[in-house]
Amino acid sequence: MIKVAALTTGKHDPASRFRVRQFIKPLAQLGVQVTEHYPLINKYRFRQLPPLALLMRVPGLAAARARDVTWFGREMVSGKFTLERFAGAKRVFDVDDAIWLYNDSSFSERIANVCDGVIAGNRFLAEHYERCGARRTWIVPTSIDTELWTPAAKERRARRRRWTIGWSGIWSNLRYVYAIEEPLADFLAECPESELLIVCDRRPVFKRIPAASWRYAAWSPEKEIDFVREMDVGLMPLADTPWERGKCAFKMLSYMAIGLPVVVSPVGVNREVLARDAVGLGAATMDAWYRALRHLFDHRDAAARMGEAGRKVVESHYSVRRSAHALARIFQQVAGDTG
Repeated sequence: MIKVAALTTGKHDPASRFRVRQFIKPLAQLGVQVTEHYPLINKYRFRQLPPLALLMRVPGLAAARARDVTWFGREMVSGKFTLERFAGAKRVFDVDDAIWLYNDSSFSERIANVCDGVIAGNRFLAEHYERCGARRTWIVPTSIDTELWTPAAKERRARRRRWTIGWSGIWSNLRYVYAIEEPLADFLAECPESELLIVCDRRPVFKRIPAASWRYAAWSPEKEIDFVREMDVGLMPLADTPWERGKCAFKMLSYMAIGLPVVVSPVGVNREVLARDAVGLGAATMDAWYRALRHLFDHRDAAARMGEAGRKVVESHYSVRRSAHALARIFQQVAGDTG
């Protein structure tokens, strides 16, 4: 049994949950025992409290020294290169965002260079660390537990009163929803039997969408899947900058796992997923967003087929079961290195 210490960034942090924690049980079945260690305060508060941040990382760091491999779920202290070099002799650095863009800093490259390799969520991220001299890189996509993220029962879908387009995410990403407020407002006004559902840790503030056309659901890890099951279409708008090109399309994939057709910005991994099958529509302009929503609203059978295709794509390419095997091979390779 290979023993791995996973040093992650927080209990509710998406990277911790979906890049590391959901793999602990399936990896155990593949001969890799993972023990997770995360700080008790939010990673963003670390920036104001660096001495406390370092102190809270010491127990996990000490545990890592007794394990075969240390698995860094991103950096130990947000935006900084700190204690990574003091972990066990074998280390891997897991990255799911273009974190090198923080303040134009080189902290993540320095972490990569004290590790045996970088586990990247996509090719864009892997290529960056290859250029920066990482010893090696592996691509493991951010994945979905398809045994948990399953479509809503037909009876439940039949009870819905309104056709629901939805978005789920953290408050800092509401800016992407605000950027397409105009086509959302136009669509909702012309199709009053539809609604917008926002699942988030903060309530949004819209300027053009009337209160009667949208509703808010406070995000929680216990309810997030059920909230997505209330949707008929999943939305993932993005800007087109290096930061967004580094994203791993988790939001899009989670909608698809539930069997929803998607409307997304064709940026980075979103574009790659769209190319796999007819799982939804890409929208690069305000008019395209409106037309995509109207098309799915007017062609429900086609939308349902897209949702079914999306579920199959996730099962085939982005499932936890598939990615767990890739991770097990990585840990076996790193643990077995002698030089």
